[in-house]
Amino acid sequence: MDLNQARFNMIEQQIRPWEVLDPQVLDLLSVVRREDFAPLAHKALAFVDMEIPLGAAANQVMLAPRVQARLLQELALKKTDQVLDIGTGSGFMAALMAHQAASVLSLETDASLAAQAQANLQKAGVTNVSVRVADGSQGAAADGPFDAILLNGSVAQVPTALLQQLKVGGRLVAIVGDEPMMRATVVTRNSDNTFTTTEPWDCNAPRLNGFTEPSRFAF
Repeated sequence: MDLNQARFNMIEQQIRPWEVLDPQVLDLLSVVRREDFAPLAHKALAFVDMEIPLGAAANQVMLAPRVQARLLQELALKKTDQVLDIGTGSGFMAALMAHQAASVLSLETDASLAAQAQANLQKAGVTNVSVRVADGSQGAAADGPFDAILLNGSVAQVPTALLQQLKVGGRLVAIVGDEPMMRATVVTRNSDNTFTTTEPWDCNAPRLNGFTEPSRFAF
């Protein structure tokens, strides 16, 4: 396989048509080698428009390239940003964000995935990401507040505890809702007590571990 051609095709045929047009994001996808973050058994799938299995659980996946790219675009990171990354997975999104931000704290509930992500990041020469085995649903208040928070998967609703860890002007990006219709959701903190929420596009994704599901019972 010609990896550079496959990468080019991924960007031009999957990512750009999905309204990912930020030149910094597109350039970054050419620089950070996605195949180095895919499990050895699935490296051939690194540039395919699909979720790649990472572990034994069905929800342990690398999200599709176009979804990762658009989430990154929504974050609109700056070089001075302190970022909280929830659901490390293979470490690929943390690596992308590390190139655009000052530092990334990445939380992963699965210790084996966290160890592999740390190894992937070290091999890629990424030095401003800290991977921690922790429950991401509670965030990392002692390390905050953060300029940006990314949830690498879906949740039924965004916990208030995470929103409170945003700086004023900070952004949280997540995929929120239930199948068959989830929405990419961007929450911006405008002041200590006010937030603005937009839902710019539809996207389903596996659930993140540790986040509570609201009761389905009505009384």
